[in-house]
Amino acid sequence: MTTAKHLVALGSSFAAGPGIEPVADVQAMRSSNNYAHQLARRLGWQLSDLSVSGATSANVVDTPQQSQIGPGQFPPQLEGLPGNADVVTVTVGGNDLQFSGSMLYTALKHAEPSSPLLEMMGLMFPNGIPPASEDVIAEATRSLVAVIDGIRAQAPTARVVLVDYLTVLEADISTPEATPFTVEELSKLLALQSAIERVFAEAAALRDVDLLLASELGRGHSLGSADPWVQPLHTALDKIGGSFHPNQAGMTAIADDLVGLLAD
Repeated sequence: MTTAKHLVALGSSFAAGPGIEPVADVQAMRSSNNYAHQLARRLGWQLSDLSVSGATSANVVDTPQQSQIGPGQFPPQLEGLPGNADVVTVTVGGNDLQFSGSMLYTALKHAEPSSPLLEMMGLMFPNGIPPASEDVIAEATRSLVAVIDGIRAQAPTARVVLVDYLTVLEADISTPEATPFTVEELSKLLALQSAIERVFAEAAALRDVDLLLASELGRGHSLGSADPWVQPLHTALDKIGGSFHPNQAGMTAIADDLVGLLAD
């Protein structure tokens, strides 16, 4: 009898799947229909999903993480990585560049100026959308490489698959008319999105690991498209965490591509 392979999922909200029902872990804002859960069901594999919404690369490697919505605290994700893992998927780094937070803060200022979150988030973004500087990109790349190195140290035979961030914005689709952003804000957010793509491409090349380009997969399905794979702005506090994150269709598309990649 063949033993089922063991899939481990590491990462932030773009792996965890906030806003997608059903919820697997409330404190982690993790869905049981994110791409890792769908992939494990498709392949009949064992799954350890360690992803947590809000995680940075440091929260994967060595820094505990406080839940964004409650008193829970999560240990560094690598502490839960079994040494016999067969495949490890990684989607993290966007929070190192403050991508999702920038989108949410900027959108709320326009659409919900009375939101109780704005005062708190204003402390995080005193100058608005942060620039995607070369120094920031280089640091985020080093941090993602550290994630890969940590996986290899702990599970040396595992196949590491980086899954970059599903496309949220496209210049010709995600216009000010279709989004809660101005032309200038869209330009800055698109620069951050491109920076994340660079971080994943450079880290994958530096450590010779697989890279699934969710950023390419999602072209044509961005915010403002006829068939978006990302959620719009949610202003209700119980749903706001899913804003500008993959919806179930987006997670399914990633899982489908991973099935093909892992068949190689």
